[in-house]
Amino acid sequence: MCRWIAYQGTPIYLDDLLFKPENSLINQALHARNSRITVNGDGFGVGWYGERGTPAVYRDVSPAWNDENLRNIAEQVRTRTLFAHVRAATGTAVARNNCHPFRYGRWLFMHNGQIGGFDRIARKLDFEIAPELYRAKRGTTDSETLFFLAVTFGLEQNPAEGLRRAVAFARRAMIDTGIEEPFRMAATVTDGRRIVALRYSSDRQSPSLFYGHGNDLSVTGRLRMEADDEEDSLLIVSEPLDGEDGHWVHVDEDCLLSVEQGRVRVESFELERPLA
Repeated sequence: MCRWIAYQGTPIYLDDLLFKPENSLINQALHARNSRITVNGDGFGVGWYGERGTPAVYRDVSPAWNDENLRNIAEQVRTRTLFAHVRAATGTAVARNNCHPFRYGRWLFMHNGQIGGFDRIARKLDFEIAPELYRAKRGTTDSETLFFLAVTFGLEQNPAEGLRRAVAFARRAMIDTGIEEPFRMAATVTDGRRIVALRYSSDRQSPSLFYGHGNDLSVTGRLRMEADDEEDSLLIVSEPLDGEDGHWVHVDEDCLLSVEQGRVRVESFELERPLA
């Protein structure tokens, strides 16, 4: 399974999250702790927001720990909103277009998990993507397909509803096709101002997900991070960045997180109707 982190809050250098913590994302690429797959070396990506409305994205197929350009960029770039992801491929090619985060307009999306039997329903899901969006889809992953389904279903107006409808459509396609493999996901999306994250599975075995506030936890090599008095910095992660479990909140199954200006709202996630 992949590993990812999402950050919003006081401007911070990328390397303060990617390289410096005890259990940084780069360390997780080699030695993930909360995953049955410990090595995530099938590419990586970072996305961040600067002075312009659309985010910057840097992705490559090399292992994150072996990319000198990533380290150089991370030492110089500062941002209030960061998405970063290391990939363990689940049946699709190791290619730059398949690396997360995926971008559309102001939006970034990244995902950990798998749509069971995706190869059997990929065509059906693709046909549901709005024609004007389909040409923006570059890769072959279930993750990017899910993202563009969510955009089709209104993610730009209501991120939570767009995600819910996309998940419900994919789950119904699995059931109608007779797929018994599980649908498991921990995903997040942002427009640079707000972040929505989702933990869901059809068998209650979702990938792990945690969050923590900047004024409650530390993330640098010395486990120290300062948050602005007026803005509470927040991290959403696949696994804690340090060994202090007490200041991380474990996200329960079937939960949706909404984050804006460091404030978190957690609610239960339900599909539109019960699915068999």
